Amino acid sequence: MSDAGTVIVGGGLAAVRTAEQLRRNGYTDPITVVGAEDHPPYDRPPLSKQMLRGEVDDVALKPTAFYDDNAITLRLGAAAWAVDVDAHTVALADGETLGYDRLVIATGLVPQRIPSLGEVDGICVLRSLDDCVALRGRAAAARRAVVIGAGFIGCEVAAALRSRGLAVVLVESQAAPLAGVLGAQAGALIARLHRDEGVDVRTGVQVASVTGDDHVEAVTLSDGSVLAADLVVVGVGSRPATEWLTGSGIDVADGVVCDAVGRTGAADVWAIGDVASWRDAAGAQVRVEHWSNVAEQARIMVAAMLGSAPVAAGVPYFWSDQYDVKIQCLGHPRAGDTVHLVEDYDVASRRFLAYYERDGRLAAVVGAGVPEKIRAARALIAGGVAITDVLQPV
Repeated sequence: MSDAGTVIVGGGLAAVRTAEQLRRNGYTDPITVVGAEDHPPYDRPPLSKQMLRGEVDDVALKPTAFYDDNAITLRLGAAAWAVDVDAHTVALADGETLGYDRLVIATGLVPQRIPSLGEVDGICVLRSLDDCVALRGRAAAARRAVVIGAGFIGCEVAAALRSRGLAVVLVESQAAPLAGVLGAQAGALIARLHRDEGVDVRTGVQVASVTGDDHVEAVTLSDGSVLAADLVVVGVGSRPATEWLTGSGIDVADGVVCDAVGRTGAADVWAIGDVASWRDAAGAQVRVEHWSNVAEQARIMVAAMLGSAPVAAGVPYFWSDQYDVKIQCLGHPRAGDTVHLVEDYDVASRRFLAYYERDGRLAAVVGAGVPEKIRAARALIAGGVAITDVLQPV
């Protein structure tokens, strides 16, 4: 059994930000980062954009020297298998057992698949670096792609494949792309963006089957449409990677259940990032799957772990790059919010701006091509400003 200290299970952004914050705050005990993949921690957002388009190959979060300089041990290629919260140990798939003083769960997400589609060659998902390399290789030889699911990953993959010259059909069961996150009104604007780029956007339908002998040949939709395809990408969401916690006594319910600073109900066990369900100011458990959320969570969690002064949470921010458009969001938009379209989608400039009203107040802002207006909304959302004070007179 190795020396104790802090063991961080998960080899991505949340693990790196946690280790970074621990060292910045004067923590000198051992830090071990356990990653199931053989790759050192890497950045995931470029996988569905620059890397899939073939523009970059190196997506490492930090150079190797960072880990040496900060005395951070990387334990790669050995997934965590189980936790004994009483003994304060983590068992790895390769048979090793690590002791810990503090355990941080940062295992992220596992992509959902559609079992009914079978195992026809040419059906892909995109979550890991290896997934991206495989998908990029297939895209180089493909001509027609069907992307199932128009969430952020599906939309970004559709944009990347279209930029590579493939004919792309984007299939979404809801009324519009990203409708479950941004609502149908903003989703319709994003559908227009994709259609302007030549993507065939099909909404309100599901995939019924995928056919092909040795390789994907066609996709049949629930409305009877048959789409020729030699590449299918499934982007129907992800689930928290928590199977390895079964039987540990750590509470799991759509993620690892935490308080408002990332502390679980098990002694000395914390969770951060996509896998973590933190309690928000209203007392609800919320799991946020956005890159920018992780740095803030790391500051809050590490301060609590080390007994430092509390760190206040800011206004959530996330973005999505699709074609040459950066779609930005501040706050937590919900599908049931009242949406005020301040600037309708403009074909030439590709700008739009929408305010989200909840309980009479500005709850979120979503837009493209208007970064200064997005930034200006941060203080308004944080201050709970009434929507009537934000909207311009008609």
